[in-house]
Amino acid sequence: MKFPILRRVLRGLVGLPRPVKRAIAGRRVELDGQVLDLDVQMVIKLISLAANPGEEPPLSDQRRLTDEAATGLAEVTRGVVSRSLTIPVPVGPSRDAPGTLDARLYEPVDVSGSTAGLLVFFHGGGFALGSIVSGDPLCRALAQQAGARVLSVEYRLAPEHPFPAGLADAVAALRYVLDHRTDLRAGAVAVGGDSAGANLALTAAHQLARRGETTAEFVLALYPVTDAGRSGGSRELFADGFGLRTQDVEWFEGLYLPEGLDPIRPTALLDAHDLDVMPPAYVATAGFDPLRDEGEELVTALRRVGVPVVARRFPGLVHGYAGFAGLIPAARDAVLDAASALRAGIALTGPHAASEAASGAMALDTPGVEEHGAGIS
Repeated sequence: MKFPILRRVLRGLVGLPRPVKRAIAGRRVELDGQVLDLDVQMVIKLISLAANPGEEPPLSDQRRLTDEAATGLAEVTRGVVSRSLTIPVPVGPSRDAPGTLDARLYEPVDVSGSTAGLLVFFHGGGFALGSIVSGDPLCRALAQQAGARVLSVEYRLAPEHPFPAGLADAVAALRYVLDHRTDLRAGAVAVGGDSAGANLALTAAHQLARRGETTAEFVLALYPVTDAGRSGGSRELFADGFGLRTQDVEWFEGLYLPEGLDPIRPTALLDAHDLDVMPPAYVATAGFDPLRDEGEELVTALRRVGVPVVARRFPGLVHGYAGFAGLIPAARDAVLDAASALRAGIALTGPHAASEAASGAMALDTPGVEEHGAGIS
């Protein structure tokens, strides 16, 4: 599949008049009081038609296609430079010898040489797919729009390295950045990711805090995995036809979690008794996502213990919407919303946070899970 060609075709189709797009996409999809975004519906249909039918490709091919799709469908982000880094990793859980993690640092050109907020980012992909390459478009967009540095970290993937390898890498990377924030010219340090990467970000922040260590000041979680092994609810409602299928989720869980391991503890914070140690967070969910309910249940659990949370549900979008930000206006707006939250979270937890909070310039808490359409509010 030639993704750059597909991107040009899809961009042209998204620009067509609405009646033409409806004719291509098919009948309006309304489920659970939500309407699937027309552009999303059309793009999903066309990508499925372009995909090769038959058996699922080998994992190695899926990894290659994940990287190619991310770069091929992405919009070019200007004003951001990047460079490769390595992060030393000591002996620890699932690692019996010191090693290094590959990482890529993104820096907006207008913050070069100065102290700025830094986001430690972990890519999505079900703990088995994805890489720094697949995370590149989102990291560039967040860096540009939030005016922050973003450090994307390559963690070990399942099934070659099942739990707790990826989590151990995430904890080690976050700890390293916190210990070396001066070297990285980082003011406030946030941690975040999408999907499986959002789970790693949330869990790494929680693990450091519960041990009494310094943790990130803010968490950015896009459509997070939080409750492996569950059934019903959004996993049943949106099991098929909306990109990520519930059977895909279960397959990823089987790769990540070794046989006989309690599926809840490694991937969920919902049953933790010390969520009050968590930093403020931004949690975004998609309306047509099998993982929607568990993300929103995490919001409820965090707020119950007094953790400030900005919660967004984008009702017309699907899991992995950040990958469509270069094509679909509603997906682009959702990414811009995340970047705005990151900018605010960094400002509220950085050196001038106290004065800004006192002036009431920004607030990091909202009363419920807010639903957003194509626009940003």
